[in-house]
Amino acid sequence: MRHLLSTILVAVILTSCNASSNQEVQDEDPGTDEASLPSQPPFGGTIFIDPDIIKPSDPTAFTGLVFVGQAPRTMFDRRVNGWITVEPFLFNASFDDGLTAEIQVNPEFLTEAASLVVAEQYGEVIGRLPTALRMDVETVWIHLGVQPFGGGNNNLLIHVGQADLYVADGILEETLVHEAAHTSLDGAYSFAPGWLAAQMADPTFISDYGRDFPSREDIAESFVPYLAVRYRRDRISESLALVIEEAIPNRIEYFDSLALDMYPIN
Repeated sequence: MRHLLSTILVAVILTSCNASSNQEVQDEDPGTDEASLPSQPPFGGTIFIDPDIIKPSDPTAFTGLVFVGQAPRTMFDRRVNGWITVEPFLFNASFDDGLTAEIQVNPEFLTEAASLVVAEQYGEVIGRLPTALRMDVETVWIHLGVQPFGGGNNNLLIHVGQADLYVADGILEETLVHEAAHTSLDGAYSFAPGWLAAQMADPTFISDYGRDFPSREDIAESFVPYLAVRYRRDRISESLALVIEEAIPNRIEYFDSLALDMYPIN
């Protein structure tokens, strides 16, 4: 049933980050009133703040894949900036916290063996994300191409050419944290009274990107630095930690209040 949802949703993936420009392939948020927003966020975008918040050597909850064949699926492909219906290679991914996801690999990868390689590669990386961020990830779309990642729609969107650039910069995991925050946190919290109160109480936004799109990007932009200061403080500089804590203390407190399941990070 979850695969049918992809065919009827008309909204594009909620977000994307571009490694070179950090611009989103979306229209401007109509709710943004620039004159009323705090100024001087400390960062342009937060996936870039430190490459070691999550490392490739960190534990993963990913336990394996089962190939289940090929069948029609509707996927979003940024290369055509639209929906495509193809017969991807399908893999059921499992994680040791009980979560599962279907990884759909574009048939342009040609063979089951080639598709298995990329499905395993990104399944392992996704398994390094906290349970709370994987909770609503039902599908993963994997394509060739250098195009922005995406999150939302119970999905993570990956273009492997872009992933290679993120790997080179050491920020593949941090980027997926951002995207998975869209998938699993935005729907529940982006308009929650407590979150909106934290936005108003904090002295600024954590990034230009979050400030420019406050209802769409602020949670995802704030969660990466939250993860850094609360769970990986030993991996970042004290000066970076202080900048984050001074910019968004109430957002940090709000995330704390949610008691999110951070396995396998905690």
